Amino acid sequence: MSAAHSALNRSAAIASISMASVLLGLKGWGAYATGSTAMLGSLADTALDLVSSIATLAGVWIAGLPDDDNHRFGHGKAEAISALLQVVLIAVSAVGLMGHAGTELVAGTHTADAGTGVIVSAVAIVGTLGLLAWQRHVIRQTASIAISTDHLHYKADLVMNVAVIAALVLDQLAGWHWADAVFGIAIALWLGWGAWEASTQAVDQLMDHEWPDDMKNRFLEVLARHPEIEGIHDLRTRTAGNRHFVQFHVWMDGRMSVAEAHDVMDEIEAKILSEFPDIEVLIHPDPTGHVDESGVAAEDVLAGVVGRE
Repeated sequence: MSAAHSALNRSAAIASISMASVLLGLKGWGAYATGSTAMLGSLADTALDLVSSIATLAGVWIAGLPDDDNHRFGHGKAEAISALLQVVLIAVSAVGLMGHAGTELVAGTHTADAGTGVIVSAVAIVGTLGLLAWQRHVIRQTASIAISTDHLHYKADLVMNVAVIAALVLDQLAGWHWADAVFGIAIALWLGWGAWEASTQAVDQLMDHEWPDDMKNRFLEVLARHPEIEGIHDLRTRTAGNRHFVQFHVWMDGRMSVAEAHDVMDEIEAKILSEFPDIEVLIHPDPTGHVDESGVAAEDVLAGVVGRE
């Protein structure tokens, strides 16, 4: 990971921590003044946002450390670990809020001061929109999974603030005293779904899941344009943080000298890095037709690729 990307990720994490700290105090006062279950849910989510943002900062900080003797592939998976911790915290918050909202729905509790809750939520919406804009900029530059998961938190927080306003207005103006608890349950379900969605990408990285099909196909199209390559097999890909790894066996004319084959490998790597600059490549040359693998790993993945000469 480049120093510039690391600095951007850290700036986004610090901005999240700062925003969560301000919103925590604001919503704490709002929850106390209104007695609203929806506001309490929003407060709980912001408390988790603060913890998660701290975890995000730790994750991106570690992920940005250079390779060392004990971590030759870098520290990129620290981002996935951070994201997974955030998922657990979101899930716990969703379960707790669901239980509280259910109790309030049965009891028929009435909110005390809708005006305060609306003002607090409106201020939170403005601040959150600013943070989301900065996070989107950072994600476009770095593709950080930790910042992406943190971004999900604050998108959920934005929806929550709108839901809190709706719940308070319906409770006070329409007399729908059940609205606050129902919105609290809806927020809990939203959090639970968000936790499930966010967990998949983190788990994929920790389990060394293959690249998405579109990225892999673009990669193969680059290789297919090289005339010296007669075929490719045993292609393996994975991602750690915003760092991608790929290794494969390439079939070449077996009459080439070691020096000639080495020059071709250098040319292939140069073409790959010109279009995929954040990729670490490992290539193993084989004489044409030579296969030590079996099954899918033995098949030529370039067969039928667009652009194959």
